[in-house]
Amino acid sequence: MAEVVLDNVTKSFGDTVALDQVSMTIEDGSFVVLLGPTGAGKTTTLRMVSGLDTPDSGDVLVDGRSMKGLMPALRNVAMVFQQYSLYPHLTVRQNLEFPLKSPLLNTPQNEIDQKVAAVSEILQITHKLDNKTTALSGGEMQRVSIGRALVRDPSIYLMDEPLSSLDAKLRADLRIELKGIQANSGATLLYVTHDQIEAMTMATHVGVLDSGKLVQFGPPREIYENPISIYAASRLGQPRINIVPAHLFEGAPAGAKLIGLRPEQIAQGTGEESFVTRVEHLGDQTRLHLSFKDHDLITVTDAHTELKTGDIVKIKPQKPFYFDASGARIAGREN
Repeated sequence: MAEVVLDNVTKSFGDTVALDQVSMTIEDGSFVVLLGPTGAGKTTTLRMVSGLDTPDSGDVLVDGRSMKGLMPALRNVAMVFQQYSLYPHLTVRQNLEFPLKSPLLNTPQNEIDQKVAAVSEILQITHKLDNKTTALSGGEMQRVSIGRALVRDPSIYLMDEPLSSLDAKLRADLRIELKGIQANSGATLLYVTHDQIEAMTMATHVGVLDSGKLVQFGPPREIYENPISIYAASRLGQPRINIVPAHLFEGAPAGAKLIGLRPEQIAQGTGEESFVTRVEHLGDQTRLHLSFKDHDLITVTDAHTELKTGDIVKIKPQKPFYFDASGARIAGREN
């Protein structure tokens, strides 16, 4: 595995700036997740590392070596796309073997057999090895696509929303499998997703991208608990962070125009009155939808609460985030 560095990388497509002076260090053995909406620059970042696109300026380095002028086939990266990209005329076994039979790797057949057997067992597709890929379900095809990357020993794995097309249960199962594989193997992995749960549960580090700029980079817990802006704060957390005018509550510092309250930052039982507009029982927790001074808030409460629509709940902020008019975080008194 390897350390991968993006050094001041800029990339434009016509008048659109896809990446704007992005610098990021993906440490050896880390699991880095890129978050941001469509057009933020997530997939372009993967393409910079893979060599499918080249920077207009800046550089990509793998273990200190510049990748300038190096073709994708020579970069020793493995990429998994959202779409399966399998060879339909080949069996599952042949698809898994394919990258290992590249003349660049020249892998002995006995080693190929061992790697294919190990990966197919991890991904629970051993019984499908002799099937054509056209006979597989969507989930099985994506497992094969992931497996084709795992059989190699690349410098870095690049994954572009590989679980987004799967059903919820399979997505949860593979999320656990992927994190386990990465942790046990020490693989370096750069992963693109829109799924905040994937980011929180899988990543060692999260990169938050906005219109081609890297706005915050760090462990997911750090970004969740210490966001640099409203934009960064809104990338992580379910339910989404509540953003309301700062004057709704007392104690806002000078310059604060907005206050950010994650559900757990709304203390119940004391403070000012709010009205329950909806109650969502989710099994392990209950979400309360509140109306407070004509603003909507969402918080969580005991799973077995007896609160119902129309009830009154007293609330107060607890260690909230304060932001200026532009959405940038400012220091404030914690209460």
